[in-house]
Amino acid sequence: MTDAAPQRAWRIVLEHIESDLLEGRLGPGDRLSSERELSTDLGVGRSSVREALRVLEVMGLIRTATGSGPQSGAIVIATPSGGMSALLRLQVAAQGFPLVDVVQTRLVLEDAVAASLALDQNRDTTGAHRLLDAMDAEDLSAEEFLALDAQLHLALAESTGNTVIAAMMAGLRTAIESYVLAGSQQIGDWPAMVRRLRAEHRDIVASIDTGDDAAARARLRDHIDGYYRAAGLTPDTSPKR
Repeated sequence: MTDAAPQRAWRIVLEHIESDLLEGRLGPGDRLSSERELSTDLGVGRSSVREALRVLEVMGLIRTATGSGPQSGAIVIATPSGGMSALLRLQVAAQGFPLVDVVQTRLVLEDAVAASLALDQNRDTTGAHRLLDAMDAEDLSAEEFLALDAQLHLALAESTGNTVIAAMMAGLRTAIESYVLAGSQQIGDWPAMVRRLRAEHRDIVASIDTGDDAAARARLRDHIDGYYRAAGLTPDTSPKR
């Protein structure tokens, strides 16, 4: 075996999982097979599997957790997205953005998403409903729940068919996740917050499905503002003048 063989091996794993994601065999909320199973099925070493999973985690497609319980292993949190969002993610990672700017931008983008989808007679929220169901799982860690939460908001943006809005939301995803996760540590009763977020998500999607754009936009703003207040982040989200 040559020195290049291990490099090719982890790429085999990466391409296999990406193919499953792109073709719909895997989606947000699904758990990957174990390292041992992937190693056996693909005929590669476990070190190659671990390297591929590390790359997928850096790309923001999976979250991994160690241990042997129901929350161990890797869970899918997103599907592959395009180059523009990747460039914006790199910009976020390199410079960081103030919390208030991220929240204000998110409110502007998601307000447009809610209105566009609610007024679209041909809307398709199938992906959003799948994520709502995935978030009902009781064995999700806070990190996994909030990663799926971010993917739900991204899925709605992608459903509009507006590639620029979708790419911008995807690019901001890392910044959004980092703030909401930091905020979760300040919430005393996390299970109660999870129940609240689940209900708010379903109310938002229900308003979109019934074509009530005013309710969808109001519920979305209350949902985002409410979480930041509850987490003690409380940015001033009023428009800058």
